[in-house]
Amino acid sequence: MNPVVGIAAFVAVSVATAVIGFYGLRISRTTGDFYVASRTVRPWWNASAIGGEYLSAASFLGVAGLVLLSGTDALWFPIGYTAGYLMLLFFVAAPLRRSGAYTIPDFTEVRLDSRPVRRVTSLVVVVVGWLYIVPQLHGAALTIRITTGLPSWVGSVAVVIVVCLTVMAGGMKSITFVQAFQYWLKLTALAVPIVFIALVLAGNGAFSVAEANSNPTGLAPTGPYQNISLLVALLFGTLGLPHVLVRFYTNPDGQSARRTTLIVLGLLSVFYLFPTAYGLIGRMFAPDLAQGGRSDALVLLLPGRLIGGPAGDLLSALVVAGAFAAFLSTTSGLVVSLAGVISQDVLGGSVRGFRLAALISATVPLGFAFMTDSLALAGSVGLVFAFTASTICPALLLGIWWRGLTDVGAIAGMVTGGVLCGGALVAGALSGPAMSGAAMPQWLAQPAAWTVPAAFAVMIVVSRATKGRVPRTLTKVMTRLHTPERPLATERQGTTERP
Repeated sequence: MNPVVGIAAFVAVSVATAVIGFYGLRISRTTGDFYVASRTVRPWWNASAIGGEYLSAASFLGVAGLVLLSGTDALWFPIGYTAGYLMLLFFVAAPLRRSGAYTIPDFTEVRLDSRPVRRVTSLVVVVVGWLYIVPQLHGAALTIRITTGLPSWVGSVAVVIVVCLTVMAGGMKSITFVQAFQYWLKLTALAVPIVFIALVLAGNGAFSVAEANSNPTGLAPTGPYQNISLLVALLFGTLGLPHVLVRFYTNPDGQSARRTTLIVLGLLSVFYLFPTAYGLIGRMFAPDLAQGGRSDALVLLLPGRLIGGPAGDLLSALVVAGAFAAFLSTTSGLVVSLAGVISQDVLGGSVRGFRLAALISATVPLGFAFMTDSLALAGSVGLVFAFTASTICPALLLGIWWRGLTDVGAIAGMVTGGVLCGGALVAGALSGPAMSGAAMPQWLAQPAAWTVPAAFAVMIVVSRATKGRVPRTLTKVMTRLHTPERPLATERQGTTERP
């Protein structure tokens, strides 16, 4: 690929992101605008924004790479990513919006009437957010190196700079416009090149089902335990992603939150058709990328390899722009959610505190990205889902649907899930190459199948043992969560003062 093409694409998407973000600054005036866009985001806008931030480096680059490596076994990733939103629709979306909270720690504090549980939740949210940002920065580093020849650190630093500028400028209201734009850019960036590629290959009679079913790596198919554990991680992990959950606070009411989730399901279903197609075509025409850890570069390199010439350069530029949109949108969503938590818990909850927290939220994972090497992108994000499913998800589900949850039970469950899942991931990483599947025991490589039930079990058992700590506000809060919309007198006052 011509380096000028890659640089031009990166500059174009960065400028577009900054322009839209600074437009948001003109209409972001209150604290509520910065934290939850004053709860005025309509379903189509919100669904597009959720698609923008949820479809990360793992979705844009990693899914195609995994299909190249593993064939149909990799389809569990897009299935799990999408099906997780069914769980959100049925169990979380509307009650969470009715809670009147600004952040996940807000919710756990109100539900359990406990400052300690808020502190633990805040810590977990920050850890999850930082773990999720690191793969985005790895993806940016890979893209800038492959497409421009510049040092890898340039991509990571550029993403952090652009995200800090847009988030600090206008907060949630600004990021909503940015992420909605970026979803449609990502969809276009994958769809247009693959359509041209398919037309060229069909015209040449080059398609071969046998080649698409070939195995360029020789890896054995995954077993039932791996698939079940991965699905547990993706289904339950989606329920605890802080940057996704915070978007439901921006809907006007619970009905809008449900409608938003339905639209997101449609948007995700359409999107995942395209990285899957890249992976299958890559198995036929670019099997060499399965070697040497280059599978995540498939989406970036395939248009230039199969089409070439000026047309190939233009299509490659579009793909590069979509890739950077993926890194920017997911990172910005995570930074907004983390900034809300850090600002309220540490910096007083003001607009100035939000901006400082946004800077901290983006720069800390940059340091971790410099100190670590990238795993396969979809696989590394899947491990974050496992951690989230073992910590935030049980507290959220039981907090919404079980009256017996106590603050001690919630803390014990989150700590148990975090220690078990985090310990398994560290032990697995020390036992062998994280993505090789050879040296690492599968119960460590995919721990969600046992860490998630353990977290739920501990939360329930400890809560039953501490029944006397059920909050006196329980009936009032549960009524609010499960009653059709009415104005909430107990919501934090308005959107013009500090929450």
